[in-house]
Amino acid sequence: MNSRGVTSGGTVEGRVPEDFAVVVDAGGAVAMWSAGAQRLLGYESAEVVGRPAGDLLAAGLPESARRHVAVGRGVATEVALRHRGGDRVVVRLQGTPLADAGPGRLWLVTGAAPASGAGRPEPGTQALPGTQALAGAQALPAPQDLPAPQDLPEAQALWDLTLAQLPVPVAVYDREARLVAANAVMSQVMGMTMAEMRGRTLSEIEPTPPFDEYDRLQRQVLRTGETVFHENHGKAPGETREHAWSMFITPLKDESGAVQGVSAAVFDTTEQYWARQRLAVLNDAGVRIGSTLDVSRTAEELADVAVTGFADFVTVDLLESVALGDEPEPVPPDEPVTVRRTAQRSVLEGCPESVVATGGTILYPVGTPPMRSLIAGRGTRHTAGEPGMQAWIRSSQARAESVSRHMIHSVMLVPLRARGVTLGLVHFLRHRTAESFSADDLLLAEEIVARAAVSVDNARRYTRERRTALALQRSLLPDRPRDLAAMEVAYRYLPAGSGADVGGDWFDVIPLSGARVALVVGDVVGHGIHASATMGRLRTAVRTLADVDLAPDELLTQLDDLVLRLDREEGPEARGRAQDASGEVGATCVYAVYDPVSRRCTIARAGHPPPALVTPDGAVRFLDLPAGPPLGLGGLPFEAVEVELAEGSLLALYTDGLVEAASRDIDVGLTLLREALSGPAAPLEETCDQVLRTVLGDRPGDDIVLMLARTAALDTAKVRTLRLPRDPAAVAGARKAAGEQLAAWGLTEAAFATELIVSELVTNAIRYGVDPIVLRLIRDATLICEVSDGSGTAPHLRRARVFDEGGRGLMLVAQIAERWGTRQTPTGKIIWTEQALPGS
Repeated sequence: MNSRGVTSGGTVEGRVPEDFAVVVDAGGAVAMWSAGAQRLLGYESAEVVGRPAGDLLAAGLPESARRHVAVGRGVATEVALRHRGGDRVVVRLQGTPLADAGPGRLWLVTGAAPASGAGRPEPGTQALPGTQALAGAQALPAPQDLPAPQDLPEAQALWDLTLAQLPVPVAVYDREARLVAANAVMSQVMGMTMAEMRGRTLSEIEPTPPFDEYDRLQRQVLRTGETVFHENHGKAPGETREHAWSMFITPLKDESGAVQGVSAAVFDTTEQYWARQRLAVLNDAGVRIGSTLDVSRTAEELADVAVTGFADFVTVDLLESVALGDEPEPVPPDEPVTVRRTAQRSVLEGCPESVVATGGTILYPVGTPPMRSLIAGRGTRHTAGEPGMQAWIRSSQARAESVSRHMIHSVMLVPLRARGVTLGLVHFLRHRTAESFSADDLLLAEEIVARAAVSVDNARRYTRERRTALALQRSLLPDRPRDLAAMEVAYRYLPAGSGADVGGDWFDVIPLSGARVALVVGDVVGHGIHASATMGRLRTAVRTLADVDLAPDELLTQLDDLVLRLDREEGPEARGRAQDASGEVGATCVYAVYDPVSRRCTIARAGHPPPALVTPDGAVRFLDLPAGPPLGLGGLPFEAVEVELAEGSLLALYTDGLVEAASRDIDVGLTLLREALSGPAAPLEETCDQVLRTVLGDRPGDDIVLMLARTAALDTAKVRTLRLPRDPAAVAGARKAAGEQLAAWGLTEAAFATELIVSELVTNAIRYGVDPIVLRLIRDATLICEVSDGSGTAPHLRRARVFDEGGRGLMLVAQIAERWGTRQTPTGKIIWTEQALPGS
């Protein structure tokens, strides 16, 4: 049996052995250490003799005790000591000065008698008033329940003993608010004897707050004759721990009703106080935890609530998989587990108790309390001195030093569990708070951790989904701008901040036949994986339709039909099942095709913001294009507009997230965009950054796409155009002209193949087409050959039979050229081929 026990509240109370004795020298060091002291605190004599006695204190001496020691006067008081195992041991000790009782002399420290007293008031002190008269006042009437007058002496004695031995602090004051009498419990709370307090007011007994307020309240009762109720939470002069006190200050009146004094009865309501505090913490947790869909922020909110409410230091450790937003992995019972310190908070600035920085990893060895708590899935309470906890503490030198330095004495370990899955572990520690964690504290911790666990799991699921959506979205977007002769392109794609879902914004740069380039920017309605998947389907469709060389207005019409089909295929039930769906399938889009030979750009838009055009002199205007309906409405036409662009013009395409914001009108955003684009021409990358700095707010609420394209014109020396008559004899002339042009370009190695292609394409145009027939050769990154005619009928490959005289022309062209195809024009069609340049 040791000499310690644990109260129902979790506080370790000490029973002082009879042979407990410690001698402290003039310098404050331990000079003698008895066997009883060793049994109480666990230290052997060799460990403490010569060390400062203050090292054994788990909390400072009460204020009243310090005053007694300072003047060399003996004192009996409650003291919080530190056990060798780390626990706090609260005992009542008595200090007696040796020799001449000066402040620099030896002190003998022994156990003190219980403050509740033996029965009668101190010798030489006035009994608490029953029927005893107050100073200068008429005798108070005996209580109605007292015996008859002939039995009054014995009844009076019993009445005095009852008041003196009440287990609550009681005191009586005269008409001048000076103390007349107090029971033993009041003396213990005040840390003074009756003789030291008698005849003094409260402000004289303890000249510090809140006793000045108590003195004022007593004088108020003396003046008004009305009872006052007062509540306070703090540490009394004779106590080492804080308590909640409820005080009744009651007037004492004579038979005429005149106030002759006041009585003060003080009740310890600490349990009720902490019950109210726990309810407040629960309410605070409901309001503050889970305000965002961010795992780290949710963990920080949990730590903030706990430190504010009932703990001195809190850490939140998440399983590595959970911290990364992945599915939590089962906790193996026979292997160490690595966790990541996601959040930590302390009542001390900077969390000096921590041995791991936020974001760092910790290993939970097998068999340690944290590991056992993770596996069991239940919260546990521990003291620092428990063998299992000691093994965990000593497994890290830094942890052992922190526990010793900060006097951490009480620990709770509560697993984070949601939907039957363990996500991590929360550590609650106390060092500044004297009381150990109680069973009620554990229930409170489990309640707020359970609430936080659901929020953490929601945030984890959101993080995983958002990461998936971002990965999907980025996989569908160009990695870097293409090197194009027709234009220089730069772009920026910014996903919405972590507080919003990923949107369905996309963009693309598509090389077309004839050295032309298509630019597309779109925005799908909604957010999350659903919007990203829809965006991917639309982007693929645009690329497919662009390869067919549809005009911009026709392409948008086909895309509109596709969106309508997607909406019908999904239906309202499918959209309802998608957690991230936000309404029907829909999108906006702008599609532009630029021809560097003619320097003309054809643009159409479907409910999308208008492109901005910056001329070479720095002037900015928004192109006046028909807005067109958003994709997905159906039945409404789209219109294309053709614009001639000077060489070096800048075209800016963007999504509405750039110019729209909840805090401003779209016109403000467009004005800011105009300002950012105006001025002398700068490198496109710098211009992109300048636009974002100027137009964007601190935290965009939607995805943003910005694409800038500076146009170029193809050198006329790289283009050769021939108008041909609809005469079979013209084929030879076209073949000869092509050979001459290739020789002029230094591409004689490609002459044979090119002449064969020209011969076949011109022959088909003359045989099956209508006027006008035009041959055009373009030297770009590839060698391009185009033959146009006035017929809208597109040719097609067919398999010729052995004895067929025709049907092999296009087959030969397809074998010789790298790429070939057809595209419709307002006046007919064009058949084109591309060949690699010799040596490329």
